[in-house]
Amino acid sequence: MAGALDGLRILDLSRILAGPTCTQLLGDLGAEVIKIENPGTHGDDTRAWGPPFVTGTDGAPTDLSAYFMCANRNKLSVAVDIATPEGQETIRALAATCDVVLENFKPGGLEKYGLDHASLRAAHPALVYCSISGYGQTGPNASKPGYDLMAQGYGGIMSLTGATDGEPMKVGVGVADVMCGMYATVGILAALRHRDQTGEGQHVDVSLVDTQIAWLINEGVNYLTSGEVPKRRGNAHPNIVPYQVFASSDGHVLVAVGNDGQFARFCDYLGVAELAQDPRYATNPARLANRDTLIETVAGLLAARTMDDIIAGLEARKVPVGPVQTLDQVFASDQVQARGMVAEVPCDEAAEGHVRLIGNPLNMSASPVTYRRAPPRFGQDTDAILARLKDKT
Repeated sequence: MAGALDGLRILDLSRILAGPTCTQLLGDLGAEVIKIENPGTHGDDTRAWGPPFVTGTDGAPTDLSAYFMCANRNKLSVAVDIATPEGQETIRALAATCDVVLENFKPGGLEKYGLDHASLRAAHPALVYCSISGYGQTGPNASKPGYDLMAQGYGGIMSLTGATDGEPMKVGVGVADVMCGMYATVGILAALRHRDQTGEGQHVDVSLVDTQIAWLINEGVNYLTSGEVPKRRGNAHPNIVPYQVFASSDGHVLVAVGNDGQFARFCDYLGVAELAQDPRYATNPARLANRDTLIETVAGLLAARTMDDIIAGLEARKVPVGPVQTLDQVFASDQVQARGMVAEVPCDEAAEGHVRLIGNPLNMSASPVTYRRAPPRFGQDTDAILARLKDKT
């Protein structure tokens, strides 16, 4: 079954996480992705971001770190030094065969090589050229380097994350990078739609900080509407109560009461149905105003019950509830198995003959995602891709 993006070719000049997340998604959807890696650094920086590494057939660690593999399946690895005239000519020749070029150099960093968007699009007007950077191609911070941690700090999400009396806290994974890659994917697909209608390519400029600010979502608009700077609330919600983690007698559960009807059923489970009629708690605005006393009461009642009792009791009453799982529990769950969220991809270089990766969450009935290639060893496709260019001359 053909992928949605079969026939599309991507020239990927990116590394680390944001750009590779974007191109992996495009690759999962059927595009051919040619990943350019620097011979001087033995490729993408994240190849060395381990352990863990995949064990090779010789019993030694390979250059396939878990970090590299998380965003680099369905790609061809080509070793090219773009700092050399020969390497620059190779990139220009490859760009001429591609629909999309994606890069994450510092703004202006590719101009000296003649590989910037203006140069390549002058030669190929239909080319979609996407630039990912820390702060964007314009603005006073454009020249500053951008990493996920800096984006989370500058963009405000760390000020909202963590315990009320604790220090600002980053999200546990590089979510600013990942979401930037997602926005870049949307921008590229929209630009391709425009190109297919008009024949005109364009420059897609997307940054970690811009996208991180975009996904401040309700807290960002809370501030823009009220002028009040939101505070860290730990696992509590700024606009809904009760909506947080609670301790049980043997672990932790998540309770997410989204409306007054759910709150009434929640109180019924706890054996305090009268709370739903109490003017201090009868509506969500009232519960927000009286958050502290309500949470103290609810937390005490839940702490005396087991996780299983709470989950079964609230599920029976259709109140949103769930466990806080560790990753071993996540990946062992029947839901993960049913949804195919672990992908075993054949890999000749791995001692086990395959690598285990997180699956793509898109389920498409007519053009499903495919896992055609395991994350590549450094430069493994250089000869094949360069031979293809020679065949065209």
